[in-house]
Amino acid sequence: MTDPRYAADVESVDAIVAAMYAVISGPKGPRNWDRERNLFHPDARMMRGMPAGSPPEPGPTPGMRLMSVQDFAERNGPRFLEEDFYEVETGRQEFQFGRWVHAVSAYWSSRTPDGPPFARGINSVQLWFDAGRWWIMSVLWDWESDSVRIPDPLRGR
Repeated sequence: MTDPRYAADVESVDAIVAAMYAVISGPKGPRNWDRERNLFHPDARMMRGMPAGSPPEPGPTPGMRLMSVQDFAERNGPRFLEEDFYEVETGRQEFQFGRWVHAVSAYWSSRTPDGPPFARGINSVQLWFDAGRWWIMSVLWDWESDSVRIPDPLRGR
């Protein structure tokens, strides 16, 4: 069910992707985890690629951390309380088939709203339209490195 306070966040693909970035971005302090939960389907997963050489995470997929939205909030909430953190979308490509959309959303991360970035990456976001709204079903992300570069059309600044 959609929280009426955040109904505008789930009306379109553009709105839900913008809200996904807005929820985690801001000066140090608490984030609005109710708004975050409203974006995601109750069974959604968040999957983070782990840097090469990281110890394996528990579970079936080495090199990847699998999380629920609640796991993400618990893991990252304390850091957001202590650090300014901004994530800005720099480019997006979408493919839609029926009620689902796959959005490849490049971003940069910074300690200020205008940069400079300390990291860049790509979010692979799977969205589903149901019950008159969009849901994020999963987000898989990884960071740019010397050997893996974000394609120029998605890179932004």
